[in-house]
Amino acid sequence: MAASSPAILAIGLFTATAVALSATPAAAAAPKPSEAELRAQLKQLNSKVDKLIEQYNLKRVELAEAQDAAKAAAAKASTAEQTLAAAEQRVADIARLRYQNGDPSALPGFMLPTDAGTAALLEQLTAEQQALVATVAKARDDKKKASQEAAALTTKIKADAAKVEEQRDEAEDVIDDIKDKLQDLVPVATGRNSNGTWAPQLPTGSDNITARTRLMKAQVAKNFSLPFTVGCFRSGSSGEHPLGRACDFMMSTGGSMPSAANNALGDRIAAWAIQNKDKLGVKYVIWKQRINQGSGWRAMSDRGSVTENHFDHVHISMN
Repeated sequence: MAASSPAILAIGLFTATAVALSATPAAAAAPKPSEAELRAQLKQLNSKVDKLIEQYNLKRVELAEAQDAAKAAAAKASTAEQTLAAAEQRVADIARLRYQNGDPSALPGFMLPTDAGTAALLEQLTAEQQALVATVAKARDDKKKASQEAAALTTKIKADAAKVEEQRDEAEDVIDDIKDKLQDLVPVATGRNSNGTWAPQLPTGSDNITARTRLMKAQVAKNFSLPFTVGCFRSGSSGEHPLGRACDFMMSTGGSMPSAANNALGDRIAAWAIQNKDKLGVKYVIWKQRINQGSGWRAMSDRGSVTENHFDHVHISMN
């Protein structure tokens, strides 16, 4: 048998390699994180952001303290300079007065004292002046040192604060990305028609609410830490409650106004419900004496109480 040529061998090797590669399954795509994993990441990042905000705020306090130290050092130097000027003026005034009275020892430099008393006075004045000058010189040195330290501290704190703020911004960007991913996980409720309308649903189950209402309630509970109970079905009232198509998410109890934190939570829940209106089948949201049917908030008439005006709970009605 004739020996195979190098070209034929090369073609055969290439063909065999191609066949082997085609038989190898493609690398599996990395699995997407589950909802539980996303929520765990979000919780961890929220804690990280809180810590970064705390660090940033501490840096701001340190910066203010450094600036105050610089101002205090400048004020101290100004006082020292005034003291020096007053001391120099005092000595000059005494020398001039003595000169005007014919005392030759009042000549510049305090030379030629005429008697022991004058010599003692000059010695006292000289010692006093030297003490004042030394005090002022120290004050000036202290001011310079304090100003330099304050300036260095201010520069460092500004850099640290900027770095912490940058880290916070990066963490918040990641949080926004995770929230977007969680937003994509909000399911579409059943009963949605092709034209965007919603088919009627009957209440079911022991809670006497519709499937869409039950899904909305579960999604709110999943996405927010609710501080109080949620009331849905209620007989003997008007609106969607008796129909099992509305829930009240309480932000306070006893007809009182919510705390600042719970008021902000109510804002977020209301905004979330409007954002997911078309997915879940939300008909409208009432919160803080306003109603939103998807086209913006409008004021409602005063019904006479905190609860009736929906200041203590977010009301979500479903189609």
